[in-house]
Amino acid sequence: MIGRIDHVGIAVRSIDEAKGIYEAMGLHVEAIEEVPYDGVRVALIPCGESRIELLEPMAEDSPVAKFLSKRGPGIHHICLRSDDLRADDARLREAGYQVIRPEPTRGADGCWVQFVHPKSAGGVLLELSEKDPEGGESG
Repeated sequence: MIGRIDHVGIAVRSIDEAKGIYEAMGLHVEAIEEVPYDGVRVALIPCGESRIELLEPMAEDSPVAKFLSKRGPGIHHICLRSDDLRADDARLREAGYQVIRPEPTRGADGCWVQFVHPKSAGGVLLELSEKDPEGGESG
C-alpha cells in the first residue's frame, strides 16, 4: 500500500553545481551514492519527512543522461513509498499498467524500487519504493 511521497528525483548535469540552491535554503546533502544498475550518482537531501534526490548520470547512455539530452535538467520522477512493493507491483500489472522493470530492483538508500511508465501514469514517471529494514534481500 502506498503511504506517502518519498522523494522527488531531479535530473542534473552536476550534483556539485545543482546542490547550491538547496544549501542556500538551509538544506544539506546527507549522502551521495552510486546506483550502478541505473548508471546514476544520487545526492540525498532530506526535506521534512520526504527528500529531494539530485540525479547525475555516470555514463552518456544512462537513462538520466538520455533524459537530460532530450529535456534538460528538471523533475525526472516522483517516488511514492510502499509498504509492500511486490504486492503493489503485482496489483498494477494485473490492472494493466505498464511497469518498467521485470521485477523490483535495488535502488538508492538500500530501497527496493519499481517504476511505472509515464504512458501509464498521465505523463509522469512514478517510482515505487520500499525501505528494506534489514538492508538485505527482499522477499
